Amino acid sequence: MAVAVAVTTAATGLAGTAFAGPSKGVERSAASAASNATVVVEAARTAAFAHASASGVSKGDALHAQDVMIDPEGARHVRFVRTHNDLPVLGGDLIVHLDRGLAYTGVTRAADHAVKPAAEAKLTADQAAAKAAQAAKGDAGGAQLVVDARGETSALAYQVTVTDKDSSRTVVVDAVTGKVRSNTPDRDEFLSPKLLDTLRERGETLDPATGTASGSAVPGLVGSGASGVTHYPTSAKGTGKTLFVGNVGLTTTATSRGHYQLKDPSRYGTETRDAKGSYTEKFGAGSKFTNTTNVWGNGKTTSRVSAAADAQYGVTKTLDFYKNTFKRKGIAGNSKAAQAMVHWGKKVANAFWDPTCNCMLYGDGDGEMFKKPLVVLDVTGHELTHGVVEATANLQPTIVDSEGNQYGEPGSLNESLADIFGSNVEFYAKNTKDTPDYLVGEKLGLAQKFLRRLDHPSLDKLEGTIDYWSPDTYFTEVHAGSGVSSHAYYLLAEGSGKKKIGSVTYNSPTYHGITVKGIGRTKATAIYYRALTRYMVSTTDFHQARLATLKAAKDLYGANSTEYKTVDKSWAAVNVTAANTPRAHH
Repeated sequence: MAVAVAVTTAATGLAGTAFAGPSKGVERSAASAASNATVVVEAARTAAFAHASASGVSKGDALHAQDVMIDPEGARHVRFVRTHNDLPVLGGDLIVHLDRGLAYTGVTRAADHAVKPAAEAKLTADQAAAKAAQAAKGDAGGAQLVVDARGETSALAYQVTVTDKDSSRTVVVDAVTGKVRSNTPDRDEFLSPKLLDTLRERGETLDPATGTASGSAVPGLVGSGASGVTHYPTSAKGTGKTLFVGNVGLTTTATSRGHYQLKDPSRYGTETRDAKGSYTEKFGAGSKFTNTTNVWGNGKTTSRVSAAADAQYGVTKTLDFYKNTFKRKGIAGNSKAAQAMVHWGKKVANAFWDPTCNCMLYGDGDGEMFKKPLVVLDVTGHELTHGVVEATANLQPTIVDSEGNQYGEPGSLNESLADIFGSNVEFYAKNTKDTPDYLVGEKLGLAQKFLRRLDHPSLDKLEGTIDYWSPDTYFTEVHAGSGVSSHAYYLLAEGSGKKKIGSVTYNSPTYHGITVKGIGRTKATAIYYRALTRYMVSTTDFHQARLATLKAAKDLYGANSTEYKTVDKSWAAVNVTAANTPRAHH
């Protein structure tokens, strides 16, 4: 997950602003939305400075709007990143909340201290770049001065991108002491280094079953027009013969008569390409998938296109889930294409959301421990959700070790949200070859039959996922720590105790045996999405996530509603309460 702060101005950065809300609401024209956004941003910026004691802004700060959300019931929310004396501030993000009349109602902020650094730089940019290269074992790019406000105090620092042949990391070096403050992978790996080590130690080989469903290809143009004249390029109906979800319909592009490209014009031009074993992070360097049949793959790894069919299906279903559930247009909410590259790298047993490429990257497996491309549906939903989180709260790990393992509650919350919404993509797709469930990675061929599960997280023995919060959770690896909020979400949706949904039997325990009656997946998901987009920032921990979901439930259903009370109870059932809130949030 990248820690870089991209600073844009309100004038140029809000062209694709999404006015998101629950399923009700009114679509606005782009011109009207842009005009309204400018007014809302200025009101929010003015309010932030007028309420400086709450917002934490001070002399030398400038606020740069990243997103504007106008709720159908009237509230307005503006997400800002910050600069201080023109330097980007890491951990300086905040959300200003306004009412229908643009009056200030509150703020959600990441840094709870002044962001002004106390000293001037003693290192040069070249010295900082050299230290970053040594720490990350790669080639350093230019060093940019920033203010690092992510800890308990602010410090002047250099931010450096360090690359090697197949990865990149963002390294932050203290500009006064030369200490490496953070060394973070820019890509989010579905399988963590710690998990891969555990699988190797166990000698576990993963070879998930593949094969197509019954059914025949149904290629053809989509609506050629009353005149009978087809103008190219145009949409076409194709068939994907996937590795994991059988034969599926795909919308493709007919580039000319009888010639097709694996690109979906009905979904912003979303496309899958072939990296052909390269480690490129430039989507344009990938090779286009084209053919003359509009049938993609053969359901087996003997065709390079089969994995591409899985990827394209998973990406488009994820886009459809976010659009049809939340009116979110694209991963970043800007109506732009989602992109994917399969056959990435050589013997790569992983899949990634890559912010540098702004796309999904899928390895083919290493041929030994993992023998198939990692193009499973919930993996795609999980990883693309990291893109959604990056574009909204941008939740960040607080510690990253030398092996690339990440720790800290904001990072755990990020992984949890990816599991929550990744599972929801399965429920949305309703594919009979990948029946929806609250399990993650159940088609990977693991001996324990899943990677993680939301109802009873500690049944995952591979990662040591936890069911309940404790003060030690802050120092837990993020995939293991994700169990806290994933468990709370499941309890909110489905309740505690034994329950069978589809072919899976769940039995969700609770802290001290608290009984929870679920409110249903639709409402639970709406609450968590609103909490993410309106009330979470880069440093949100589990207790702050509790408050965020309570605010979201209040927005949607009212403070006296069953939904609000169940949110509170679901967090208590995983030992996250107002009473045990840490005095100092990490």
